[in-house]
Amino acid sequence: MNETNNNNTIEYQELPNTSMQDADIVINRVCWGGSVSGKVGTEDAPDVILIETEQMEYYDEDLEYSPMKHMQVHVAESIHEFDKIKTSFSARSRDKKQLFVSLGGDHSITPQLTLALVDKPMTVLFLDAHADLRRSYLGDVNSHATPAFQLLKQGHKVFMVGIRSMFETEALRIKEDKNITCFMDRALRSEAVREEVLESIASLEGDVYLSIDMDVFNPAYVPSVGTPQAGGIDYYFGTDILEALFLNSSANIVGVDMVELIPEESKVSQLFAAKFLQKIISYWGKSQGFDTKEQTGAQMQVKYE
Repeated sequence: MNETNNNNTIEYQELPNTSMQDADIVINRVCWGGSVSGKVGTEDAPDVILIETEQMEYYDEDLEYSPMKHMQVHVAESIHEFDKIKTSFSARSRDKKQLFVSLGGDHSITPQLTLALVDKPMTVLFLDAHADLRRSYLGDVNSHATPAFQLLKQGHKVFMVGIRSMFETEALRIKEDKNITCFMDRALRSEAVREEVLESIASLEGDVYLSIDMDVFNPAYVPSVGTPQAGGIDYYFGTDILEALFLNSSANIVGVDMVELIPEESKVSQLFAAKFLQKIISYWGKSQGFDTKEQTGAQMQVKYE
């Protein structure tokens, strides 16, 4: 346990919070749940996930290094207003490579984040139980049911994995739109299809944004999300996807979001999210060669046992 942080500031793994300009990892807290139509509470997830990172060991048992011995992290002030999301990275460094991770919040935040981070078409790797291709939902064009539609409208390609709930018009668009690649969840029961997914992700080129709706996971692993669905992927296939994406030297990861989690009493859901966040950071660090760089990261600034 870190012995140096005795204030109420929320930090990643209780590590010192550096400036956004100097950070290698920027964690954005988007506490917006204004479009939910199922269970409520997604706006509380960012802080709770970060609190649970205190329970994560620093060492990555798969990649065999301690990422935060080599990297600095900045946890940004929380955002509670939808129209402020696009300006959330205005203070980011233009001179160094950084990983931007946004914790939500409902899935309506994703198109706002892509607008903030890029100004040209890219590929969005969209892990979700739902197609999210509605033009509007309950009268709201910026709903948690519309992000994939909005991303396509922005000119991006959408690579969907884990879909198992959709409206008829969404199914038709998936079949007809050449900018959509979709691997349905049921098909992922096949090892051959899982391999095809991983090979396809490993061959993505150019700018890529990763959006993770936590309902993509089987509710046995993540029981508390806004709109849970039967079926879903497991933790290890999720980490296989991270490995395929982040260790793909042809892909430039411009940002990541993790959305739709709802904190719950057992803490299983938020602990899963905290571990998956750590894996994202670990794989990105590995892809950038941080595991071979000098140990001047945030972990070296604290005393712990």
